[in-house]
Formats: sequence, C-alpha cells, structure tokens
Amino acid sequence: MRNQSLPITQVRVRSLRREMTDSDLKLWSGLRHAQLGMKFCRQHPLGHDIADFACFEVNLILDLDGLQHISQIAYDTRRAEFYNSLGFEVLRFTTNLPLTDLQAMLTCIDNRIADLTALAPIPAFPREGKK
Repeated sequence: MRNQSLPITQVRVRSLRREMTDSDLKLWSGLRHAQLGMKFCRQHPLGHDIADFACFEVNLILDLDGLQHISQIAYDTRRAEFYNSLGFEVLRFTTNLPLTDLQAMLTCIDNRIADLTALAPIPAFPREGKK
C-alpha cells in the first residue's frame, strides 16, 4: 500500500480531505466561492495538529468545533496556544454554523481578514475580488 511510507499526519490529512463532514464541505465551498480575497487550505498540517482551514496570507485558522469539544477545552486551549505561537489567530465556530448561517460566518471571516490586513506591517496589496 502506498500510504505506508507517508508520515501518519499526511495519511490523516488525506483521510480528512476525502471524508469531509457536511459542515466542512459547506464551509469549504463557501470559502472558495466567496470573494474574500484570500486563499484557504483545508485540513492543513501544522506540527502534529491539523488545522481545519488555514489562510497563510493573514495567518488565520478556522476551526469547526462539534459537541465533543465541550469536554476537550484543555486540548483546544493547548492547540490554540500552539497555533498562536506560530503567529496564527484562531476563529472557532460551531460545526452546525455553516449549515445554518453560512453567510453570517463568511461575513465574520471577511471582517477578521479586513482587520488582520489593516494590521499588516507593510501596505498590503488589494484583496482579490475587492475593489
């Protein structure tokens, strides 16, 4: 089997990309079709963790949290601290939000991108799709 020579994280990433949840698929479609002016990666490995969605242009990670995260507060806190140590900001959303109010979620993400772009140490290029 070809995957035996891949690091476990890469095998897991491929599996997560193939088996995206309905919420992940809805958000991924929204991110790809919305004119946010930034590119996102899905299921991107960072260290031993895998970010649900990451934008490297503004160092933003989007995390979709299901009910299991209620009992994983310490784990989520350590994970967010790790991402922060790499210079990323983390936006957390409930896993049902892309299915119930994708537009509000995309507006929140777009607003945060605008804030992060404004904080850039050098003048940023205009965001794609934005005039």
